[in-house]
Order: sequence, then C-alpha cells, then structure tokens
Amino acid sequence: MRDLVKALKALSDETRLRILDLLFERECCVCEVMQALNISQTRASRNLNILHNAGFLQVRREGLWSLYSIDRAGMPECFADLLEITKETLEENSLSIPDLKQLLTVERISPIFALKI
Repeated sequence: MRDLVKALKALSDETRLRILDLLFERECCVCEVMQALNISQTRASRNLNILHNAGFLQVRREGLWSLYSIDRAGMPECFADLLEITKETLEENSLSIPDLKQLLTVERISPIFALKI
C-alpha cells in the first residue's frame, strides 16, 4: 500500500508530469531537464529523485552525468499500467508541446557549470 501511495503522490505534481513527458521521449540528465523546463537545478534534482524513489525511473552514470530514464523493467506491472495511462494522457495535452520542442535544443553541460544557471 505504501508503494502505491508514494507512486500516486509522485504523479500528483505538474513538474513531475512534465519531467516524465520528457523522459518518455529520451533519457535526460538534470541539466537537460533544467533547460527544457526552465527550472532550477535544485527543483529538477528534487523532482527526479521523487520519481526515482517512487519506482518510475532508473539512473545510470556516464562520466559526470547521472542520466535518468523510465524504468519499465524494474517497476511492478500495476505501476507500468499507471505510467502508460499517464503517457497517453500527456500525449493528448497541448501544454507539453513547448517542453518537447525545448528538449530538442538543450545541451548537456558540465554539472559544475549547471550550478551557476
């Protein structure tokens, strides 16, 4: 029951839904999420961490970057169903179009420089 509550709470925030929408397109590092959504490093990291702790994301290291992606293999089937419904709903949402367009223009920058943005 706690896992379900944690998952539903993770999906109850607009920023986290916007982040998931980006991650449905491709894996991203914190700096790419920051740029695409025009949010601070702290806000991006905190919300990625909430989604990760809820079981929706996996993290892999590549040099200085932590790359986040949807963890389809590691989540319970009911969470996968919930995520699929979320994805379908976001596809029909015209408000996500600017985020996805911005994602096309982002650059992966050094975590050291990302703190200054």
